[in-house]
Amino acid sequence: MPWKNSASRYSTVSITLHWLMLVLLALVYACIELRGLFPKGSGGRTLIVESHFMLGLTVFVLVWLRLLARSLGPAPQILPASPRWQLTLARLMHWALYIFMIAMPIFGWLVTSAKGKQVMFYGFDLPLLINENKELAKELQDWHELGGTIGYWLIGLHAAAGLYHHYVVGDNTLLRMMPKRVTRT
Repeated sequence: MPWKNSASRYSTVSITLHWLMLVLLALVYACIELRGLFPKGSGGRTLIVESHFMLGLTVFVLVWLRLLARSLGPAPQILPASPRWQLTLARLMHWALYIFMIAMPIFGWLVTSAKGKQVMFYGFDLPLLINENKELAKELQDWHELGGTIGYWLIGLHAAAGLYHHYVVGDNTLLRMMPKRVTRT
């Protein structure tokens, strides 16, 4: 699985991580949105909330691999070239998404720690990051929820920009991150 980008497309690792993390983020959001279907204290609600934690922390782990892959070479060129202001906005959007994927799991872990609860990560109990503090837990929860709302916007704008470039501008922005198609002979 190649780690380095080519002149025309991102590496297989970057592409795989990009789309895997999209699925994981969709599941993270689905878990938190669907938790209301289960009564508080029920096994179903506990399972869905713990899944939210575990999937969020999985994003946290994978974002570091994405950053490593990103550091191994320049991004493939956009053809035809975009105006400088669009490249600047794209760079800012990507960094905002990376910060989001790093900060949100940390905030979630801090919230859970401040509530005095353990976080399970694939069968392992993770340590509490801070001591139990219900007031701080509420404040951190508010920040975490605000970050979740901001995340909806970041992800939505990122997707809209990719579709705009593909269908309106007609450049290769989206194609650079698409998996290779298997051709049958």
